[in-house]
Amino acid sequence: MSAETDTQAAEAAASLGVTTEYIERKLTEKLEAQYAHVEDMSGGCGQAFEATIVSPLFAKKTTLARHRLVNSALKVEIAAIHAWTPKCFTPEEWQKKKAQEGAGLPAGV
Repeated sequence: MSAETDTQAAEAAASLGVTTEYIERKLTEKLEAQYAHVEDMSGGCGQAFEATIVSPLFAKKTTLARHRLVNSALKVEIAAIHAWTPKCFTPEEWQKKKAQEGAGLPAGV
C-alpha cells in the first residue's frame, strides 16, 4: 500500500484505525514491550507519530536492527501514515535514562 497524497494517507490511516492506542497495543503484543508510549505529532490527524518503546527484544541489537524490528511489527500501519519516529530502549537502558532524568542530568550523560 502506498499513499500518493497526504489526504490519501490520512484516509488510509483512518480506515485502518491507526491511533496512538492501537499502535501502543500492537507494540506491546508484537514486541513484548514493557512500556510503549505513542504520541500523535500531527495535531490529531494521525499522520505523524513518535514512539518510545521499551522491550527486552532490543537487547544486543543495533539501533538499525531495533528500528527494523519495530517497522516489521507495524508494516501495514507505517505504510498508511506520513511520518514515524521510534525511540527504542532495552529495560536496562530505560531505567538508566529515567534515573539520569531524575537526577537532573541530560539524557546520554
